[in-house]
Parts: sequence; structure tokens; C-alpha cells
Amino acid sequence: MGLNTFDLAIIVIYLAGITLFGLRFRKRQRSLRDYFLADRNIPWWAIALSIVAAETSTLTIISIPGLAYDTNLTFLQVVFGYLIGRVIISFVLLPHYFRGDLYTAYELIERRFGRTLRSLTAGLFLLTRAAAEGVRVYAVSIVVAIALGTGEIASITIITVLTLIYTFEGGLAAVIWTDVVQTVIYVGGTLVGLFTILHLVPGGWPAVHSVAAAAEKFRVFDFTPDFWRPYTFWAGLIGGAFLTTASHGTDQLIVQRLLAARNQRQSVTALLTSGVAVLFQFALFLIIGVMLFAFYAKPSSFFGRADRIFPSFIVTEMPHGISGLLIAAILAAAMSNLSAALNSLSSTSIIDFYLRRKPQTDERRRLQLSRLATVFWALILFGLAILSLHKVARVVEVGLQIASVAYGALLGVFLLGVLTRNANQRGAIVGMVAGFATNLYLWIFTAVPWTWHVPIGTAVTFAIGYGCSELRVQRSVDSAQESDHS
Repeated sequence: MGLNTFDLAIIVIYLAGITLFGLRFRKRQRSLRDYFLADRNIPWWAIALSIVAAETSTLTIISIPGLAYDTNLTFLQVVFGYLIGRVIISFVLLPHYFRGDLYTAYELIERRFGRTLRSLTAGLFLLTRAAAEGVRVYAVSIVVAIALGTGEIASITIITVLTLIYTFEGGLAAVIWTDVVQTVIYVGGTLVGLFTILHLVPGGWPAVHSVAAAAEKFRVFDFTPDFWRPYTFWAGLIGGAFLTTASHGTDQLIVQRLLAARNQRQSVTALLTSGVAVLFQFALFLIIGVMLFAFYAKPSSFFGRADRIFPSFIVTEMPHGISGLLIAAILAAAMSNLSAALNSLSSTSIIDFYLRRKPQTDERRRLQLSRLATVFWALILFGLAILSLHKVARVVEVGLQIASVAYGALLGVFLLGVLTRNANQRGAIVGMVAGFATNLYLWIFTAVPWTWHVPIGTAVTFAIGYGCSELRVQRSVDSAQESDHS
């Protein structure tokens, strides 16, 4: 069927509208507190929706249906782990973030350990967030290229430029409030898509249920005691909990939103509420994949790869108007995630690196440099997205794997800081390097499922970091005793 003029008009109106809406916040940016924390005056419900948007991305919308198409609903076990991780953050990490006037997650590390470890953790965030986000931006090109017929590079350029415009001008306030609008658009659009698929499948839901049940597509829990399977109950629950504790508790992308809340209580409310919303939307995307399996009854290889199934269905099967709305919804998720990445990368670059070297920089210059850093990271992500072309398969898993390489080391260091008293900077650095090297090895050279990467990396970082710190303390005690005896 393809998109017609009406569909294209909906997409163009959305792109222009969301960009102009984001630009409404440009006059409110007078300081770094305004630009990076929205003056800490965002209501909890807006932060909750922004967190959902930030962790959704195009990867979720196109890859999760493809995952269910190929397998079943067992990915939900990981999402249950996401809920546990949020509870851990609320009790273990958030109280520390609200002691003082923090702008980034890594200021907490300096307060506990020192400047060197702060630079290492912030630098690791910049590297891995940029790499993971490059894959996410690449995922946009899959959708836009199918929908608009543009080349993949042109597709990436369009989204990057438009997102940069309002992020550059409006800072975190523009990011969060455009996230709210975009979340409503992509969830609403996906719900419309779900009912449309039901209408297109001959026989409706009974037919979908019959085909899917026969193929065991509705299976949610897998208690198979197999370490090498990524979506078993324990791998999902433990892996999901560790992943979320790391991503939402140590990654500036999410921590920045939590710090923008009016107080700690609202921050906790936003975080826990976002977990319920994320569970709902992952279930929604997985069910769409099951319904597409019932509609097509073909192997995913027929489409080239599983990530192309849902976008192809939207363009070729959906009625005009609805297909345009759904493409706009997918672009909404892409832009909200990209804007979040640009603002968080910029804040870490300026706060954790530049201003530590030049703390006397006046407020106007700080704001100018923050915007320049936003442009710099937009160019970096654009380049990484281009490099990702034709080099990844199921993009959601690749994105999670890249992030998991760093998350184990980061979470291990943060837990050393908040759960122990004896851990010191030197021991934590040794542990962090060991944890990162372990996760890198697991990712490149082994078949260990990505769901276990963060738990393993965290355990290695924490154990070695604590052990090295204790060894140093013991040596200091022994030296002191020898001095007393002499």
C-alpha cells in the first residue's frame, strides 16, 4: 500500500510541531541549573513519563515486536526485574543524590572517593552512552527509510537536526516536556495500531489466540535451569534488576531527570510510577509482535530481519492516516531518546570535566559552552549511527549489550561508595577496571547471555574493589604497628 500524501502530511506536521513546541522553552534558560535541571521544578508525573520515553526509544518499538515474533513473551521476566531495580534505587541511591546540590551522578563519586574516580566513571558513561545511542539513532533510519523511501543517511540527518534544534535551545525543560507529548503520541499510536491489526487478522482475536497459542507465543515464565538462555526467570529477574539499578541509578541520562524533581519524595514517586508504565508498554509491544506472527505466519527471515517486520506492516498494511500516525509515533520515541542523550552527555562533559578545570567561568559562558557541547555530541552520535549501518542485527539487544559492558563496573563502584565505609579510591579504581574488562570479555569472547553481564560485572567490581581496599587498610595498620614496636 505505502504511505500517501495524507500520511506524509501527518509526519511533517508532527516533526514541525514538536520542534516548535520544544523551542518554547528557550527563553527560560538563564543558568546551568535551568539548562541541565530545569530549575528543579518539574512535577513527578512529567518526570515519570520522561523516564519512560528516555528508556523506550525506537529500539523498543521496532525490536520488541520482532523479538516476540521470533520467540514469545518471556522478555517480560526482564521487565519484572526492572521494577525490582527501581525499588532498590529508591532506598539505596536516591537518598545520597538529594544530599547536596548535585547536577550529575558522578559528583557523588567525587564526594565519596575523589576526583580521579569521578573522571573515570563520567568518562565511561560518555563512551558507552555515545556508543549505545549511536545504535539507537541508527534504528531510526530503518523506520524512516521504509516509510519515506529516503536513504538511511538522510533519515538519520533529518531526525538528528530537528532534535538538536530544540535540545540546543530549551535544555532539560524542553527535553522533559517534549517527552511527555511524545510518550502520549507513541503509546496512543501503538494502541491504535493494536486494534487495527486485530481488525485486519481474519477472525480477530480468537484467530490470533489460536495461532499464537499453538506456537507457544503466550509463554511468559521460563523456569528452565539453563544459564545460557537469556530469558529465563532468574536471568530476567536478576539481570533486569541489576540493569535497571545501573541504568537508572548511575547513568546520567536517567539520574538527571530524577535530580530535576522538586524533592526526593517526588523523585521516588516518579521512578516507581515509570516502572508500572514501562511494564504496560513492553507488554503492549510484545503482544503486537505476537499478533503480527498470527497475521503473517512467515519466518522473520522473509523480511530480512525481525526489526523490519513492524515498520513494514505499518507502511504496507495499515490504513492511510493510521500508518502516518504510527510512523510519527515511532519518530516521537526516537527524538525523545536522542534529546535525552544529548542533554545528559552535554551536562557530564561540562559539569564533570570542563568546570572542574575552569570553575571561575561566568554563567553566560557556561550556558554557551553547554549548548556547544550539545552540538558536539549530536555530531558524534550522527557519526556513530552511520558506522552502525549494516553492522547490527536485532538492534534492541545490541543496544542493551553495549550499555551492559559499562553498567556492571559503574554499579559496582556506586555500591562500594554507598554500602561500605572502608572502600577507598585506589581499590575502587582497580575493581572498576576489572569489572569493565570482565564485561568486555563476556560480550566479545563468550556466549554468556547479556542478562548476566551486569550482575557479573557488578560482583567482580565490588569484590575486587572491596578486597583491594581492605588489603591497603591492613597494610597501613601493619605499618603503624611496626612503627610502634620500633
